[in-house]
This record gives sequence, structure tokens and C-alpha cells, in this order.
Amino acid sequence: MPSRAGFVALIGEPNAGKSTLLNAMVGQKVSIVTHKVQTTRARIRGVAIEGDAQIVFVDTPGLFRPRRTLDRAMVAAAWGGAADADLIVLMVEAHRGVTDGVARILDDLAERTAGRPVALAINKIDRVKSEVLLGLSQDLNDRFAFARTFMISAEKGYGVADLRTWLAATLPEGPWLYPEDQIADLPMRMIAAEITREKLTLRLHQELPYQLTVETEGWEDRKDGSARIDQVIYVARDGHKGIVLGKKGETIKAVSQAARAELEEMLDRRIHLFLQVKVRPGWLDEAARFSAMGLDFGDGKG
Repeated sequence: MPSRAGFVALIGEPNAGKSTLLNAMVGQKVSIVTHKVQTTRARIRGVAIEGDAQIVFVDTPGLFRPRRTLDRAMVAAAWGGAADADLIVLMVEAHRGVTDGVARILDDLAERTAGRPVALAINKIDRVKSEVLLGLSQDLNDRFAFARTFMISAEKGYGVADLRTWLAATLPEGPWLYPEDQIADLPMRMIAAEITREKLTLRLHQELPYQLTVETEGWEDRKDGSARIDQVIYVARDGHKGIVLGKKGETIKAVSQAARAELEEMLDRRIHLFLQVKVRPGWLDEAARFSAMGLDFGDGKG
């Protein structure tokens, strides 16, 4: 049987469950998952093996109506991920149905996907009754000619295997694109920064807006097998620095411990993690910060 390989873009509104689905497909955590919207900023790829097929997932930022420069770059990255893919999966939340945001995505799909197969994945099906699901599926398929429709729960795993099997069979024939043991093509520096940012997001809840980013400035592999990782947390205002540090440094300490524990588990080695917090008022409008997050500063018109 010939091998198959290709790129699959997961698109949808913020919080539709794209990162959760990616992690379920790949079987290992490669994209951060939080209860907050807009946590995925870069086109993070995860690699899944299904039989003779290698599926390379492009996990895009959520599609929404952009207001700021960062928003525009994130939306452009999402559509850019779809433009680069062989197959596209639109994720829609079952309990939210056809929101204004979903309607806008559907309006853009035909133009943006250029005839490539688009599958519909109705997610979080455990939250609604079956008749609601059937009505939503009919409505969505009336608006766009989806290649297939899948009813899934990315969190609980329902329907994920069926979707993965279909993707594997539908990808083009060709050699695999990555070594078998490589689950993500993001540099480990970036994955490490994403893990720390996830811990910050979970710890701070509603206290801090999205005006922070994490960058891995140093990575030193030591002779004893451990690694020293130096990261900087950039915030936009002086007041945010105090929130990130917390009373007597308690918040930053807890974030560091949680991030270090996850890194050690992922890398199977001892990690020495050092975090600094720096105020950089204009980082949201700096091209270099966008590049560090895998976004294009100049393509934010989409």
C-alpha cells in the first residue's frame, strides 16, 4: 500500500476546541489548551501516524473579527494555515451553533479553500440533544458543500478516530514529511515558551489581558544531561509586572514550578528554568515579537 502524507488545517472560532483536537489526534500535548479564548498564536504543527499515512496538523489561531495589529496577524495566520493545507477541518461548537463568527467563516470558505476538501467537525456533541445536532449539521451543509461531516467530542475522544481515519485515507499519496519520532516541527524553544505562557494564563485567570508573551532567550544543554532554560515574560505595562510576579513572588514561582514539571515530563530530563519579567510597552506593535510567535507582522489584512 502506498504511503500518504500531507497537511491538515484545523480552523474555527476561538475556543472551538482546535488545540484539544490536535492533542487528541497526536496523542501528546503540542498545543496549549486553556479555558481562555485566543491562546493559540502561532501555526503549531503536530504529526500523527495513521496506518501508512502521516498527518501533519496545522493548528491555527481562532478566526474572529480583528481589531488590533496582533488580531489581524492572527487571523491572517489562520487563513494562511488553511491556504497551505491539503485538507481543512472546520470545527463548530455544537451548543453554540451558527454564530455570526461561524457564518463569516462559511462565507469566506469557498474563496479561501480553492476547491480543496473541507470536512466539518461538530465538536462538544455531549452538550446537546441528537435532534439539535442533526438540525445543525443540515444547516451547515446547506451553507457549504462539506466533503464529510463528523460528530465529535475532542475532549472525551468521541469520533476522533473516525476523523483521523478519513483524513489519512484522503491525503495525497507521497513520502512522509517528518521522521517518525518527531511530533511537532516547532523548535523546542518555542514549545517551552508556550508551556510557560499556558501556566501564566491558567494561574492569572481574568487578572491579566492578552498583553503578555513569553520568549525563550537561552537554552543550555549541560554535561549532566540537564538543560538550563532562560525565559523572559514581556508585559505591556508596569502594573502587569506586579501581577505576574505576585505577592512576594508567589505567582511567578508557582508558574515556574508548573512549567518546569511539564517540561521535565515532556523532555524526560532535568530542567533548570529561570524566568524574568520585563516591561516592553510597545511589544504588541513590534515586528520582532510577531516573528518570535511565528506570525507575520505585515500580513494582517485578512
